[in-house]
Amino acid sequence: MIAHGNKIKLFAGNGSRKLAQAIADKLKMQLSDAEVGTFSDGECAVHIGETVRGCDVFVIQSTAFPVNDNLMELLVMIDALRRASAGRITAVIPYFGYARQDRKARARDPITAKLVADLLTSAGADRVLTMDLHAAQIQGFFDIPVDHLLGIPVLTRALLKQDFMKDKDEMIVVSPDVGSVGRARQMAQKLNLNLAIVDKRRPKANVMEVMNIVGDVRGKKCLLVDDMIDTAGTITQGAKALIEVGGATAVYACCTHPVLSGPAMERLENSVIEELFVLDTIELPPEKRISKIKEVTVAPIFAEAIESIYADLPVSKLYE
Repeated sequence: MIAHGNKIKLFAGNGSRKLAQAIADKLKMQLSDAEVGTFSDGECAVHIGETVRGCDVFVIQSTAFPVNDNLMELLVMIDALRRASAGRITAVIPYFGYARQDRKARARDPITAKLVADLLTSAGADRVLTMDLHAAQIQGFFDIPVDHLLGIPVLTRALLKQDFMKDKDEMIVVSPDVGSVGRARQMAQKLNLNLAIVDKRRPKANVMEVMNIVGDVRGKKCLLVDDMIDTAGTITQGAKALIEVGGATAVYACCTHPVLSGPAMERLENSVIEELFVLDTIELPPEKRISKIKEVTVAPIFAEAIESIYADLPVSKLYE
C-alpha cells in the first residue's frame, strides 16, 4: 500500500459486510471499529469506535434490500465520520440503489437517482466508488468525483474458465433487450463472439412479451448479458424464446447485480437457464444460493480501486 501521510481506514455497513471483509483481506487490513445498528423504534444508530481525524476513510455499503435501511445507514455513517473530522470520505457503493429512477419517464415522476446523489454529497461524501450504474449518465448527477467500475471484465475472466466456453464456434452473446445492447456488445467484443438481440414488447410493468430474435442463434449456446436481474422476468422469458423460437441448444446468463426480488428465484429455478453468473455486489442470503447461481467476487477490483484512490493514482486501468 502506497502511503501519502494520512492513514487509510475501511468501514463496513451491514449491507456489505462480507464483501467489505474480502476487500480488507485483499488489502491486508482490518475493518475499522463501528457499531451499526438500530434504536428500539427502528432508527439507525451508528457509533464510530476509533479516531478517524485526518484519515482517508472508505465506507463500503451496497444499497440493496432493504434499500432504505442500507441507504440510511450509509448516510448516517458518512455524517458521523465527517463530524469526527475524517480527512476524506469515499462512499464505496458496489450496488447503487434507486439508479433505475434516472429520468422522468412520465409526468410528475421523481428523479430519485439525483436525489440520492444529493443526499450522499450533503451527508459529507467527498467521492463515490461504484460499479455498473444502471445508466452511466448518473455520474453527472453528482457534484463530487465518481469512479465507475465495470463488471464486464470481471465476468469475462470468470466465463473464460468455464467448460461451455471452450468451443467458441458454438457460442453467441445475446442482449435480453434493446437497453442492454451496449453492455452485451462489450462482452461479445471481449470474447470475440457474435451478438444477437431479443426484441420484446412490454405491455405493462414487469410483464414482458417476446416478439422476435434479431440474429441467428439456431444450434448455438447463448450467453445472456445484463447489468441487473430483479424479478428475472426479462432474462427467463428471453432464455425461453432463444430455445423455443430461435432454436438455441443451451442458454447461460450473467449479470453484475443479482437483485433477485419477488418471484425471481422461482422463475430462475423453473427456467431453461443452465447457469447464471453473478457478481457479489449484493450479498445473497442462503435461500438465494441455488445451484444455478455461480457467484464471482469483485473484492480484487474494488481493493485495487481503493488502493489507487488512496495513493492518488489513476483508476482508469481497471476499466480494461
